[in-house]
Formats: sequence, C-alpha cells, structure tokens
Amino acid sequence: MFHGSYLPGDVTFLLKPLSNVTLVDVAAKEQLIQSGAKHYSEMISPEQHPSAAYMQLFESAWTHNGSRVAGDLLKLAAMLDSAKQGPITLVSLARAGTPVGVILKRLLESVFRREVSHYSVSIIRDRGIDNQAITHILAHGHPQESIAFIDGWTGKGVITQELFTSITDYNQRHASHIDPGLWVHADLAGVATHAATQDDYLIPSSILNATISGLISRSILDESIGVNDFHGCCYYEHLAAQDLSRRYVDDLSQRAKAIAQQAAVPSNCTPIDPATNGRRHQVQQLMTRLMQQHGITHINHIKPGIGEATRVLLRRTPGLLIIGEHAGQDVAHMRTLSNEKNVPVLIEPDIAPYQAIAIIKEMPHATP
Repeated sequence: MFHGSYLPGDVTFLLKPLSNVTLVDVAAKEQLIQSGAKHYSEMISPEQHPSAAYMQLFESAWTHNGSRVAGDLLKLAAMLDSAKQGPITLVSLARAGTPVGVILKRLLESVFRREVSHYSVSIIRDRGIDNQAITHILAHGHPQESIAFIDGWTGKGVITQELFTSITDYNQRHASHIDPGLWVHADLAGVATHAATQDDYLIPSSILNATISGLISRSILDESIGVNDFHGCCYYEHLAAQDLSRRYVDDLSQRAKAIAQQAAVPSNCTPIDPATNGRRHQVQQLMTRLMQQHGITHINHIKPGIGEATRVLLRRTPGLLIIGEHAGQDVAHMRTLSNEKNVPVLIEPDIAPYQAIAIIKEMPHATP
C-alpha cells in the first residue's frame, strides 16, 4: 500500500505512483490549458523547494496560526464524532485534504476513542472523483454510511460541486447511498455541508505543496491511467530532506490534544448554515464584479482565498494578485512570492469574504 511520506497508520493513498511522467514548464502548461489542447490533469510541472525567505514566512505562520488550526480541527473532529455512528471512514481529497484527514484520524482515535480508517483519493475538476478508489473503499468492507469526504478549504465551491455531482452519479450507477457532503476546515465559499470555520485565514499547509502533503504531487489523469487504475501521482523523493509532512501533523495533533485536555472538548458543533449568512450570494456577486472589472473571460481564472491564490503563485502563471485593504500578516508570504515572480499587486478596499485573490494570466490566442 502507498502511504507517501506519512506513517502507514496515518493514511493510504489510493493513487498510482507514476515514474515516467513528462514534466511541463509552467508557461507551456498554461498555454496548453487555456488553448484547450490539454486538460490540466494531463500535465504536471516540476516542484522545487521554496526560497529561504518564503520558508521563514511559512514557519512564522505555523508558529502563530498553528494553535488556531488545531482548535478548528478538534472542533471538526467533534462534529464527526457527533454525526457518525460506528466506524468512521475518512476519505480526504488529495492533496489539500490529506493533512486535515491525518490530523482528524489521530484526534478521533485518541480524543474520542473512535475506530477510524483514512484514505486519500483524487478528485479533478471536470473529470470527477476517482470511481475506482470509491469502489476499492467499499470492497474493503467500509460501510457506505461511515464515509466522510474531507478537504482543507473551499475557494469558489467548484470541487464541492464536482464531489456532489460525482457521488450522486456513482450512487445512481451502483445503487449506493454515499453521502456526497463535504467536511472542510475552512468553508470560504459557503458550500460545504460541515465546516469548522468560514474565515479566510492563513492555514500553514495551504502555502506549501508536496512537502506538506506526504511528498505526493497533484493527481494526474493522462493516457497512462488505465480504466481499472487509480488516478496517478508523482512521488517527489528528491524533496525528502525538506519534507515537513510528519512534523506538521505531529505538532498540530499534539496541540489539539492539549486543547482537549485543558478545556472541554468543543460542544458548539452545529454545522455552519451558509444560507443564513448569504455567503454563496456574496461570492457569486464578487466573482461577477471581478470578471467585469478585469476583463476575465473564464471564471476558472479567478482563484479566491489565501490557499487558492498561493497555489496560483506557486504553480500557475499569475497575472495579478489582489489583496484586501485590511489584510495583514496572513498575506505576507504572497507579497514575497509576487516580488520574486514580478506579479503586480492591487490593493482593493473590499474583496470579502476573502483576504486575497489571484487572477491567472490569460494567454494570447488561447481560449479556455
């Protein structure tokens, strides 16, 4: 079984490690994606370790926000404990959901004394979830009602909708009744079924790639993936010396356990109801305004929230970084990246509910 750089008891990746993947540089990948010549899941760019200045900002974010993250994940674990009877099967969405799933598994086992399994599976925009992975989980005896899909955050809500569509279709074809709802740390878009928070704050794991996610790449779905295969990935062994995956989940798990020991386990575990605060409508209005204001032809070129915007700066071709007027230290790493990559920065008075938004540069003669 494949566990990436995590401990075997932390997670099983239902992904196919690929050894002969052709790496495509970021600019060429962007042109191919926007021209429609290739889907983003068919290509992958090389990952390198960030600069020393960037890593200092990451360590600072970990120091200052780690306890908040730990408290949020303890709350999410309490929500799962309350909602699920019997064994729990966490199915995290690779790769942002993986560290969240690892920590939740540890907390559910140690604080709530629950029996937990944890798998990490691929879900790809416009391609759906890996059906082979879902079938594998069910074939290994995990009850359908035990499954909880886990992710780190929502941006605009695209993956949440992809999950709902994929699992609804899977249920219809297999006469199953898997709950397609998403359990998420930070539901910025107001689309998840269960969330610990809706705040766009700096979650440390959101600003690194493989070295915080078990050394695995973003998932790949190209011609090398057969009909009976799991979606693919690369295992970045060359980054092993910089890997923080275990250290991160060890630290946050211990912080969350300490919170549970020092105070009562969170009792206010009522799921956030996005309908009560108009979050979805607020996000839709903001996306419409940004498309008009900046002449954006495709909504997929807008990546809102600290996590999504950081990923654009790390692995896409950013054209503009928008930062909220009142954003503080949580966006310092993005200022560093934008300086390193000569990306223009615009300060906006109101981009609520987000602190930062990245706009992917639209390529000449490319249509999305």
